[in-house]
Amino acid sequence: MKTVNTVAEARAAIKAQRALGKTIGFVPTMGFLHVGHLSLMEAAKERTDFVVVSIFVNPTQFGPNEDLASYPRDLNRDQKMCESVGVDLIFAPSVEEMYPAGYSTYVDCEGDITAQLCGASRPTHFKGVTSVVAKLFNIVAPDVAFFGQKDAQQVAVIEKMVRDMNFNLEIVPCPIVREADGLAMSSRNTYLNEVERKEALVLSQALNLAKEKIDQGERSTSVLIEMMTEKINQSPVSTIDYVSIVDSSTLAPIETLNDDFLVALAVKIGKTRLIDNFRQRS
Repeated sequence: MKTVNTVAEARAAIKAQRALGKTIGFVPTMGFLHVGHLSLMEAAKERTDFVVVSIFVNPTQFGPNEDLASYPRDLNRDQKMCESVGVDLIFAPSVEEMYPAGYSTYVDCEGDITAQLCGASRPTHFKGVTSVVAKLFNIVAPDVAFFGQKDAQQVAVIEKMVRDMNFNLEIVPCPIVREADGLAMSSRNTYLNEVERKEALVLSQALNLAKEKIDQGERSTSVLIEMMTEKINQSPVSTIDYVSIVDSSTLAPIETLNDDFLVALAVKIGKTRLIDNFRQRS
């Protein structure tokens, strides 16, 4: 496994592998890896010949009062984890490498797909996401890129960007990986103290409650949202950002469950904002 820090080095290493006829798999991350990230890398190993992982805490997707400065970073730890699953190349650029002096070009995806859910409370977030992912796609030129379904809105936005901008690659969403007690794995889980860690289970518990009611025949999204909201509000340290049920493709809100819908939550547990979701298709 090799780690490179510049665009030129990354392109040269990947070009050499492509010249050998190898397919390129890509897993973009912000580092401080966990088992969920490793599952994406394992999926990439199964599907492609040469796996590239980017590790870059992207400043343009953080708002002015968000956790850019405190976001956890540990490149040495990340390198060992990547090596353990057989990653071939890590691209770990600096901010200056990705956004050199005078940088002023961005990719922005408009409409319900970015205006809803996380986009409502983080209005500049997805502009930063699409811009950096577009840059990474241009640098790595992967055949297949792998994203975690925990960030369901991000997956939908990236899929739309790829379609709209005619990127020549396949996007593969991969299942959410959870702790044994149901908490969705996230780098931000490290922010939680012992009490908050227990209270954070209210997210998966609310989603499980919705699943049960749906299995029993409930189709009204307002009824389901009310039940989940009540469940989350039972936690004394929770503050709801959103509890939403939307069309999986457009992310537009729906009043009655359709054939392909997404149930999504964003909740602050103490000061830590966590997200979780499930998608259901008929």
